[in-house]
Amino acid sequence: MMKLKYFIKIVFGFIRCFPHLIVLFFHKNKTIILSDTMFWMEIRELTFNPIVGFIYLLESYPSFRSLFYMRIGNLKYLLKWFCIPQRNLVIATKNIGERFYIHLGFSTAIGAKSIGKNCIIYQQVSIGSYHGFPTILDNVTIYPGAIIIGNITVGNNVKIGANATVFSDVPDNTTVYPPKSTMMRWGKNKPETDYLKHDI
Repeated sequence: MMKLKYFIKIVFGFIRCFPHLIVLFFHKNKTIILSDTMFWMEIRELTFNPIVGFIYLLESYPSFRSLFYMRIGNLKYLLKWFCIPQRNLVIATKNIGERFYIHLGFSTAIGAKSIGKNCIIYQQVSIGSYHGFPTILDNVTIYPGAIIIGNITVGNNVKIGANATVFSDVPDNTTVYPPKSTMMRWGKNKPETDYLKHDI
C-alpha cells in the first residue's frame, strides 16, 4: 500500500513538476539542490534515486518547494504557479549552505546573514531583525519556537533548544536551553545570558 502511495505521488509529481526538473538540470545550483534532496531523503528515510526523490519531495513537502525556489532565484516566479510554495514560511536568506532541512516550516521566518552546511530548522522559528541579522555556521539545529535575533554568530555544532531566545554569540559545540520564565523591565534590566550550556 505504501509503495502504491509513493508511485502515485511520483507520477503526479513528474506531470506537475516537469518544468522544475528542466530548471534543475540546467541551473548553476544543481549540485547544491541535489545535495539538499539527498539530505531530506536521509532524514525522511526515503530510498529513491536523487531525481525521483527530488520530484517526490516537491510533490509532498511545501517547505522543500520553498527551499528550491530560494535556490533558483527569479526563476521561481515562472514555476510557483505549477507547485505552490509554503505560504507561512519566509526564507529571506540568500546565502545558505548545502544540505539544509526545514521540518514543517509552519510560521517560520529565516532572515540570517548566512547559514552554513548541514543545518536543520524546525517550525515556528524566527531568525533575524530587532537589532540585526545573525550569522549561523555549520551543523546547527534549531528546534521549534526558537528566536535568534541581533547581529550575532551562532557557532558550529550548536543546538538551539525549543522556545529558546538567543540574542548573544553562541560558541561552538554548545546547546542552548531556554531559561525559566522571568519578568524584566525593558531599559532597566539587561537580559541574562546564563542559558548557554557547554555539554556537546
